[in-house]
Amino acid sequence: MKGTERAGLRAEAHHLSPTVHVGQHGLSASLMTSLDDALRTHELVRVKLGKNADVKAKDAAASLALATSSEVVQVIGRTATFYRENPDIRTKKGDLPPWRR
Repeated sequence: MKGTERAGLRAEAHHLSPTVHVGQHGLSASLMTSLDDALRTHELVRVKLGKNADVKAKDAAASLALATSSEVVQVIGRTATFYRENPDIRTKKGDLPPWRR
């Protein structure tokens, strides 16, 4: 992903609230499934690591990106942003991105 694309996605993600939350159970299989479903639906997703999460934010972001075949847009504090394009979502040219609907 180019730097300009990443910057554009960071700007779009600024207004998003976290969709997936990592709790005390850490990176479980159900969390991976939730993130995969959210990426399929929205393409651009924020993940919040709780205070009780037993993993570091950058390590968790790398693991989640690898498990869901997505890209890490940014990691700030305990919040990570992921992007995975879904070509089935946009049917018409000029449609709004799914995170804007």
